[in-house]
Amino acid sequence: MTVLDQVRGLIMRLSPEPVCDDCIAERLGLSVRQHANHQTRELAGDHGFEWSKDVCTLCGATKLVIRHKAR
Repeated sequence: MTVLDQVRGLIMRLSPEPVCDDCIAERLGLSVRQHANHQTRELAGDHGFEWSKDVCTLCGATKLVIRHKAR
């Protein structure tokens, strides 16, 4: 399973709740936040994935988050 698959899976499991890159990196054990950021940039705007400024469902911080909205 690729990192992209892991990131996609985590976001979809939390759907429709938003999650930030920091929490994605922490939950998946990625060595740096930029690994998560690269993957969320690839997903954003594609097949129901969207970025917005909102409250992360895991850490409660208001920041840029990604979510999957079922269609």
